Formats: sequence, C-alpha cells, structure tokens
Amino acid sequence: MANLAESVAQVSLKDSSEGHGVEGVGDPYRDHLSGSAEKDTIWRHGNAPRYEQVNALFESGRTQVWPTGSLEETVQNLVKTWEMELSHKTKVTDFKTIDQEKFCISVNGGPKFSATETLQVGSYNALLATSSFQGDNAIYQSSKETFESSHDIFRTVFPGGFAWEVQAVYSPPPVVVMKYRHWGVMEGAYKGHAPTGEVVDSVGIVVAKVDENLKILELEVYYDTAAFLGGLTKGPKSEGYTSYQKGVEGCPYLNHGRLQ
Repeated sequence: MANLAESVAQVSLKDSSEGHGVEGVGDPYRDHLSGSAEKDTIWRHGNAPRYEQVNALFESGRTQVWPTGSLEETVQNLVKTWEMELSHKTKVTDFKTIDQEKFCISVNGGPKFSATETLQVGSYNALLATSSFQGDNAIYQSSKETFESSHDIFRTVFPGGFAWEVQAVYSPPPVVVMKYRHWGVMEGAYKGHAPTGEVVDSVGIVVAKVDENLKILELEVYYDTAAFLGGLTKGPKSEGYTSYQKGVEGCPYLNHGRLQ
C-alpha cells in the first residue's frame, strides 16, 4: 500500500511540474497533450484538442474542489486524460494512461471491450452498449452508430460541453472505487427531441483497477443509462424525424475537445 501511495504522489508531482496542453498553454486537468512524448502522436482532428470551454463548465458546476495532489484529484485527472486519449488519439500505441495490452472496459456488467475495440467504437458506444439490450425500442442503439456519428450526436446535444467530475473515492489503488457525475446543458436536439435547456445529470460508480504506475488495467462502470437517456427525450419529438443526419440537428462550428 505504501508503494502505491508513493506512486500517487509521484504521478501528481510529475503532472504538476511537466508542461501539458497545446503549444505550452497547458491544461490543468489533462496530461499527454503535448511535449516530446507526443511529437509522433497522430491526432484525430489534426491537432491536440483544447478544453477551455468544457473546463469552464466543469469549474462552474462541479460539486467538489479536491486538494492538489490528493487521490481524488489524481484519479479524476487520470480518467479525464484517458477520455481525451480515447476521443482524440487514433492509435492505442499512443495512449499513456492505460496498459495497452491488458486494458478493458465494461458497463453495467455487459461485454468487455479491449483498448482496440473501445477505440474502434468510441466512448459513447462503449458506455451506452447495454442500452441496446432493449432492441429496436432502445432510445440509443450503439450497434447502429459509429465512432463519428456517436460523437456528432452528443456534440449536438451538449454544445456547451459535457463535464465529468469525481464526487467521492471509496478505496485506494490498486482497486479504486469512485463515485462520478457527468453533466451538460441540453441545448441541442437529440434524435428529433427538442432541447430542454436543462442540465442533464448522470451519476454512477467506476471501479478502476490500476497497476503500480497508475496505468489503467480495467474500468467497470455502473450507472442508470435509462435515466440519462430519459433526460434527453423529455422534449417533444419532431413528427418528421426519421434518423440522425449530421448538420441537420447540430451546429457545424462546434469545437473539438469540449465533451469532457
């Protein structure tokens, strides 16, 4: 336990002292955005993302401000950085937050996705995979969405960003159990449902297994997918809606990187 506590302290010190962010600007919550280790990284949209917009949403709406170097802050930033890598790096070999061979993620006891599989389908399809168990009646069918279409859908819904925070940590490494909150303001339509202008919250539990270097081995996520999607379908649905079409429901000028 002492060695793992040392790892947390060392990672926190390293993250606070090394430059991160784009072109030296820095991001206070995410590492592995720039620097010599990223010189050969292939970014999905050509450049590393910027997070000023979603950081502003996070800072104005978070329920906890964790002390610098605390376990809570460390794991919160680790998950944010992992999400950044998943959404914006195109090769698993460029991921620094995970054990590239051992990593897997599951949601609500559903199927486990490897690092390669998660990168192929995208974070939203992985996190909403169990919603498809309802078949053709599912509000969201991950089997019918691609990486690109899933991100387009939620960028449309949350043009101001989709923030994520750790609300509590219940156990230390190597098995970190945490409570999280994911939220955004529904300012865009969701599959024909009119925007409500309300905050859509999702609260859940993550069980994160990490190694001695705090690289993620496995993520088990538990949350109420029906409640989350229900918040997106409160508005009336357009009678003429058939399927999502990029550019019809959303704004073509959305910034990259503002979902987490």
